[in-house]
Amino acid sequence: CFDPLQFVITPNVCASIESTQDWFSKLGPSTPLDTACRPDLTDLTSCDRCVAAGFQVQADLIAIDGNKSHSTDCFYFSILYAAGIANQFGPENTGTLSCVFGLPITTGSGSASKKHLALVFGLTGASVAVLVMSCLLGLYFWWDRKWRKKGHEMFDLEESESRPRMRPSTVSIWFKIDELERATDNFSQKNFIGRGGFGMVYKGTLSDGTVVAVKNVIESDFQGNAEFCNEVEIISNLKHRNLVPLRGCCVTEDDEENEERGGQRYLVYDYMLNGNLDDHLFISSGIGKQPLTWPQRKSIILDVAKGLAYLHYGVKPAIYHRDIKATNILLDADMRARVADFGLAKQIREGQSHLTTRVAGTHGYLAPEYALYGQLTEKSDVYSFGVVVLEIMCGRKALDLSSHAFLVTDWAWSLVKAGKIEEALDASLLRDEDFANSNPKGIMERFVHVGILCAHVMVALRPTILDALKMLEGDIEVPAIPDRPTPLGHPSFCGDGNTFSISPALGGPRLHTGDMLR
Repeated sequence: CFDPLQFVITPNVCASIESTQDWFSKLGPSTPLDTACRPDLTDLTSCDRCVAAGFQVQADLIAIDGNKSHSTDCFYFSILYAAGIANQFGPENTGTLSCVFGLPITTGSGSASKKHLALVFGLTGASVAVLVMSCLLGLYFWWDRKWRKKGHEMFDLEESESRPRMRPSTVSIWFKIDELERATDNFSQKNFIGRGGFGMVYKGTLSDGTVVAVKNVIESDFQGNAEFCNEVEIISNLKHRNLVPLRGCCVTEDDEENEERGGQRYLVYDYMLNGNLDDHLFISSGIGKQPLTWPQRKSIILDVAKGLAYLHYGVKPAIYHRDIKATNILLDADMRARVADFGLAKQIREGQSHLTTRVAGTHGYLAPEYALYGQLTEKSDVYSFGVVVLEIMCGRKALDLSSHAFLVTDWAWSLVKAGKIEEALDASLLRDEDFANSNPKGIMERFVHVGILCAHVMVALRPTILDALKMLEGDIEVPAIPDRPTPLGHPSFCGDGNTFSISPALGGPRLHTGDMLR
């Protein structure tokens, strides 16, 4: 039996209503119940109107509450209000008891019919709910069968004109180009953020106020829209605290009248408030940013390692990012790192490496075996991660052409070999108050050692990203680092028309080109 006290003492039962004052604040001073349920409800016609008003107010309460599981409680609230407040005769009136509460009244001539009507009041609501759920389930299974039959034919002209919608098998939203144009003010230059992998990135605000980053995918490996859509499906299923989540995408058809608008592909990501890591590591003069503190750098390095560990071991098949670098590490409002730009991601079968004739990545971060021979393994990402760790700890770019040892890996290793590891640390770290208070010099040196080990020329000497994470957290010891051999007999080599520079190793033996792959 429903406890009437629930209306006044229990919060969060229906739209957080606990009193008549709450009721009025949510629904206003007048509701359909105030009119329909006010007269004597002994008359069947009056009772019918009151019942209809009850359903209407119940629906309004559910809409305000937002939780459909509170449907029954909101129904009880409607009953209590109708009988105790709206009806002029009060809840003790025989007509009110019979119509609203469905109680048998032996003194009345029409009691049986009124009790039946009250039962209909409750049963009808339940029946409607069951009917709606059945229709939704039927619609879902119909759509699922239709989608499976279409396979990878992800969109057609008629469907592409509809409002953002959810794909049945993923959580990605398909946006209309008109919405993205409104969000970015027609891709205005004032909303231009920068150039990422494969395209231009713009800041935008969706119609619901959500701030997003919209990437116009210009250059890519994708041969067609089906391949692009497959990539979107891969990305949209990746869920991790240290990855930038994909909100959705947009694909436009070829437009003969407007070539700039036609045949375009867009990816929509969550907007990261604090930009990318590169902006905070290498601050331009005149910009009022403060250098990253030691706790922030430590947190960023661990966050990136955890994000990569998820890509390598948290999904099947494994995903190799191929372009880990400072500009692809974004920082949210709490300065927590998220790995971004999965336009280069490759899924690899378990236990296999990947050979490719199309090397993708950024000079200075590329693993030698990948840049030279197209051999892609999880250790390729580990190499790039090691370079990023050294950039964070040393405050020095991956490539510094003003130095003889212009690779940060060679430069850091030369100082470590000479016993001058403290000189490799970013000067701002040594001035940091956190350094003076907690003296984390040993931890900082460990991070430098792990960075050098991860970015070792020889694949076999690099740890997995899981082992690297354990080393960083101090769970396992960092092994002795073998000398860094020269990867090539020449200081530079060319690929795809671009020069990949390799600085000479410092005092190490020459490496036969085949040894690098072992």
